[in-house]
Amino acid sequence: MKEIFIKINEYIEQHRREMIDLWEELVNIDSGTDNAAGVMEVCTLLRKRMSAADMQTKVIESGPAGPVLVGEWNKKADTAPIVLIGHMDTVFSDGTARENPFRIDEEGHAHGPGVLDMKAGLVIAIYAVKALQAVGYDKHPIKCIFAGDEEKIHSLSNAKVILTEEIKGAAAAFNFETGYMDDGLVVGRKGGGMAVLTVHGVAAHSGIAPEKGRSAILEMSHKIVELEGKNDLERGKLINCGEITGGTNSNTIPGECQVVIAFRFPSVAIRDEIVADIQAAADWTHVEGTEAKAEVKAMMECMESTGSVLELFEHVKRTAQECGYGDVHAFTVGGVSDSGIAVTEGVPAVCAMGVKGEGNHTAKEFAVVDSLFSRTLLAASSIYTL
Repeated sequence: MKEIFIKINEYIEQHRREMIDLWEELVNIDSGTDNAAGVMEVCTLLRKRMSAADMQTKVIESGPAGPVLVGEWNKKADTAPIVLIGHMDTVFSDGTARENPFRIDEEGHAHGPGVLDMKAGLVIAIYAVKALQAVGYDKHPIKCIFAGDEEKIHSLSNAKVILTEEIKGAAAAFNFETGYMDDGLVVGRKGGGMAVLTVHGVAAHSGIAPEKGRSAILEMSHKIVELEGKNDLERGKLINCGEITGGTNSNTIPGECQVVIAFRFPSVAIRDEIVADIQAAADWTHVEGTEAKAEVKAMMECMESTGSVLELFEHVKRTAQECGYGDVHAFTVGGVSDSGIAVTEGVPAVCAMGVKGEGNHTAKEFAVVDSLFSRTLLAASSIYTL
């Protein structure tokens, strides 16, 4: 097997310049989640590279946001596919690529919008496939699945449904989200979502006819206290009533009030508990004559640290030693990713396989250039030996 690892590494070393050039092209395209045209430009560039690598591609429209790009290779293999997950959007506004273009400093750090989260990961995924092709791999089909609105938890599209269908039945998944400087690989992530709770009351003049009014704000106050009281941070359960609007002026009993709720959960069981809590708050009336409606607007599934997830990580850990990458360790984080979709569908996943760096979502975001190549070696080697 050592000979295969050497050949994989030789391929990567021979294509270093090519990989950096693609990385630079991607970073210098503004592709904030709301910029569907920019995300499509990234998608078109990646699709061309996939097609040139003999991958069968399809672009699946998912709504007003950017599309989902799927590229498949070695479909003739009669085994379950291995999935490589990524996203093409960033958090940065239009014009950022011009103001902060791709560049590499004297310390070997790359800079630019999305350089870390996660345009380098897209390069790693594609070149892992190309390296496997170069060494004659033929065991599993390989499927790249790149979403267009991950940074807004697919709230703008039906991408979550598309990703679920594309991932379902896979043998394993690797997500090329941001890698950590200490070589930690993610085996668990909290899930998260957003819900809107709306209370309808009866508006009335507070001086002339207060008895006719039914305060939506008063009713919502009861519901907020009730929901916040359900928090259990030791179990990882969080319900945050973070944004509230209601009323028209101080002299009118408010006829409507709305609160936007963000929630986090470490398991499917706690997710279901939170959804039930929100619905129960909507169903229970404190102020007679008011009524409420709850709606979950978006949700990213949690990545539970299942036995199969930990088994896949141990495989990657062994491979990291054998291929010369070095030590890696497992840990869990609070941030969400599409790895949660895979694990919820019973597909083991390892996340944060992307380039190493720091400063996600800020102007100071940077990535360690050499890790672009070492992480490609790790990914390709882990797939080959799976």
